[in-house]
Amino acid sequence: MGLLDFLPFRNEQSDEQVGKRSRRRLRQYAGANQGRLFTDFVGSSFSADSELRTSLPILRNRSRDLARNNEYAKRFLNLIKTNVVGEKGFTVQVRARNENRSFDSAGNAIIENAFKSWGRLGNCDTTGRMSWLDAQRYVAETLARDGEVFVKFVQNKRFRDGFSLQFIESDLVDEGKNGKADNGNQVRMGVEVDQFQKPVAYYVLTAHPNDTLNFANKVSRKHIRVPANEMLHVFIPQRTHQNRGEPFMAPAISSLKMLHGYREAELIAARAAAAKFGIITTPDGDEFIGDDETEDEVPVIDMAPASVYQLPSGHDFKMIDPAHPTSAFADFEAAVLRGVASGLNVSYTSLSNDLKGVSYSSIRQGTIEERDHYKTLQSFIIQHFCEPVFRAWLDSALTFGQVPIPVSKYGKFADNVHFRGRGFAWVDPQREINANVMALSNGIVSMNDIAANYGRDVEDLFEQIQADKEMAERYGLKMAFEPFGQKAPVQAEITEDDEDV
Repeated sequence: MGLLDFLPFRNEQSDEQVGKRSRRRLRQYAGANQGRLFTDFVGSSFSADSELRTSLPILRNRSRDLARNNEYAKRFLNLIKTNVVGEKGFTVQVRARNENRSFDSAGNAIIENAFKSWGRLGNCDTTGRMSWLDAQRYVAETLARDGEVFVKFVQNKRFRDGFSLQFIESDLVDEGKNGKADNGNQVRMGVEVDQFQKPVAYYVLTAHPNDTLNFANKVSRKHIRVPANEMLHVFIPQRTHQNRGEPFMAPAISSLKMLHGYREAELIAARAAAAKFGIITTPDGDEFIGDDETEDEVPVIDMAPASVYQLPSGHDFKMIDPAHPTSAFADFEAAVLRGVASGLNVSYTSLSNDLKGVSYSSIRQGTIEERDHYKTLQSFIIQHFCEPVFRAWLDSALTFGQVPIPVSKYGKFADNVHFRGRGFAWVDPQREINANVMALSNGIVSMNDIAANYGRDVEDLFEQIQADKEMAERYGLKMAFEPFGQKAPVQAEITEDDEDV
């Protein structure tokens, strides 16, 4: 019992009044307001799969349509491929050690060279149309456009090292297949999961449901059950127990579509304004005879530039001069694009190619945040695509005897593989180099850290520098620089001819 319970001025309150006051306290968050201004703000309490079940095909199809027909969507996908994968893609580096902790240089080189050979054009995918670099770009673009990538591991002697990748469109993993499997597991949007929500298998259609060229299977909805250990499903889950991925462009689809329609309307209006057309009116509307007629038999007159026409009595010419594009068009488009860029996690300047009014500090800040996002995607693709593919390839290559290393050494090399993504040059390279030199001199970073920022391995860097020095000596050349150690001025060489001068 509290102190106020003894005071005479305490008002007795009914249980109903206390309940109303408690409910009011539960709505102290402004975002939970149920007032008039929030009537159209209806949140969903459905599970992630329930929300995606009906929306995913629409989101995926609209995202693909934007990728085909919208310049900014196309630009976004190109930014993903260029900045996440880059010119050379993710390079493999095997760093296995012997029992004495020394690097197994011979074994590492054998594995790296074999994997690079497998990754050449025509080897790594079942169609023979992709190289390992093409596969990485495909994964990055498809992940951003469709929200998920399905890759089936195929082991067959007809392929190099007995292993190949089969890319499967997400349309073929039937999101409409839901229910209970014969073994008691749940099937959710084409994904069979166990009691712990771990994927066990995927149900893949034998033919694309909307393939108009494959008439034999047009109506067929037959499925093939692919075990999860043979399928790689790459997507970024947004919620717990989410079994399918959503397209990256989902938050920006409506804005991109509306902006495209607005720009198209402004373009048509501006073209009409430049044409300077008008209409001719008459008292009864039937006396005008033009130079030609439209398909609806409406008379029209062709007007040549800088010409003056005399109209018959009773005719009146009214000029139609739409004032487009409006003076606020550029600012409005930029405002919409800033929101779109935020939803896509890219900078406005990168998405729009608009560098007007950009300062060094602003573009530096935007570049740092944008590159952090690209680096995050690099790490994701390495962990969820590159490393699983390498482990599956290595297992097949050792099993089929394509690599001269015993199968018992699989763990030694599979557990010590590293993929390195592309690096990023700084906005001001001179400042970056000076900062690296200062950090290295004070022991804050290592050569490996600095090389990693440029997408390189320090061992490869040392080998390249050594090779350059040996090549220079072979050709009798002397380098005017020494990359390591204290810098000293180059001593001039004096010959007898110079002394006689």
